[in-house]
Amino acid sequence: MKRYLLILISILCFVAQTFAQGEGPTAEELKKANNPLADITAFNIQYYYRPALNGVEDGMVNTNWYRFAVPTGPILWRLSAPLETRSISTFTKSGFGDLDLFAAYLAVTKPDVTFGIGPSASFPTASKDELGSGKYTLGAAAVVFMVPNPQFQYGALVIWRTSIAGDENRSDVNFMAIQPFYFWQLGGGTYLRGGPIWAFDLESGDYNVPLALGIGQVVKAGGTVFNLFIEPQYTVLVEGVGQPLFQIYTAVNMQF
Repeated sequence: MKRYLLILISILCFVAQTFAQGEGPTAEELKKANNPLADITAFNIQYYYRPALNGVEDGMVNTNWYRFAVPTGPILWRLSAPLETRSISTFTKSGFGDLDLFAAYLAVTKPDVTFGIGPSASFPTASKDELGSGKYTLGAAAVVFMVPNPQFQYGALVIWRTSIAGDENRSDVNFMAIQPFYFWQLGGGTYLRGGPIWAFDLESGDYNVPLALGIGQVVKAGGTVFNLFIEPQYTVLVEGVGQPLFQIYTAVNMQF
């Protein structure tokens, strides 16, 4: 896995260096590159490497998220599909996870603030029981993105969902996730960043609260803006077996 991360980092650096030799992104494109509510079609490939799990010997989880976002009028649709490998001392399972859908109504779209709110749902599409909840869930999500000046951007995403149907033999779902995010532009498309997800299982009482600081690069190739980054995340508060103690978050986000 360390070899995989080194290869991924090398590819990100090579792509950034190659693209940086061409036409750079505009100030507006730099601002939109990290805005989760940007009214533009986007495709993201995001990867979480979790080599240590709370209370699990030799535990490890790898998750690839494939996210597609498209605006239709004032609604921004975001569909997310995970591929995951979950390993502990007694088993290793790999496969498709539960599909995730968020429809954000863009209630505020000002130059210095964007705000969206709408329904959030997931569907029991996991190929193996260990990789999904077995439940249909429904709830709501809200996102705010602030741009006080060209150097700093920040905001937060809040999601709450509960199970409404599904396998009666599986545990009910009632969870909340809070994701603060913050960006400090260093110039030339390079920036420092953080986007940890604070997860709270309201059904079991488990939780996971990490802190994060990483680095990213925004580059442009043709009409596509690429946002590449790597971000270590360290857990500071945790409760529950299987919660990640440390993770590395990397991604290639594309806006067209």
